[in-house]
Amino acid sequence: MFIQTEATPNPATLKFLPGRPVMPTGSCEFRDLDSATDSPLASSLFAIEGVEGVFFGADFLAITKAGPSDWQHLKPAILGTVMEHFMSGAPVVNDDHLSSDGEENFDEGDAEIVATIKELLDTRVRPAVAQDGGDITFNGFRDGIVYLQMKGACDGCPSSTATLKHGIENLLRHFVPEVQEVRPV
Repeated sequence: MFIQTEATPNPATLKFLPGRPVMPTGSCEFRDLDSATDSPLASSLFAIEGVEGVFFGADFLAITKAGPSDWQHLKPAILGTVMEHFMSGAPVVNDDHLSSDGEENFDEGDAEIVATIKELLDTRVRPAVAQDGGDITFNGFRDGIVYLQMKGACDGCPSSTATLKHGIENLLRHFVPEVQEVRPV
């Protein structure tokens, strides 16, 4: 098994590509060992000293390191853990954890606007964000404001504010005149 690694715009996060599917649908993010109980792989990764966050995308993992940790020391341990996990055949995430990302907050009268926003996010934004080792999910739409959650490498990335304000907000405002602003959750 050959696992490729890629840098992300977030210097604290590295993207690992195992050459096979990671998540059957959606994405999962774990911020600590306690939240990783439904993921054998995430639990194993948090056992590595210096791992601060784990994100699973369709065909990649994004691992976030604690501030002073060094990739030169972390990377071999992470590669070994990922390889061992995929060779074992164990699930990445237990089936009961594969539920939705959470409740969405919007008025039923805005359902058509929300559908357009979600389509734009799914077709134009999420693929680009996944290339950088992250994901972005719709959280709500109220009073012209779209609420989005940044995940993986995008969460805490120095350029995420610019991505939200100059990229995603401009795109949504262009196609959906009702959108006035985009805010992170």
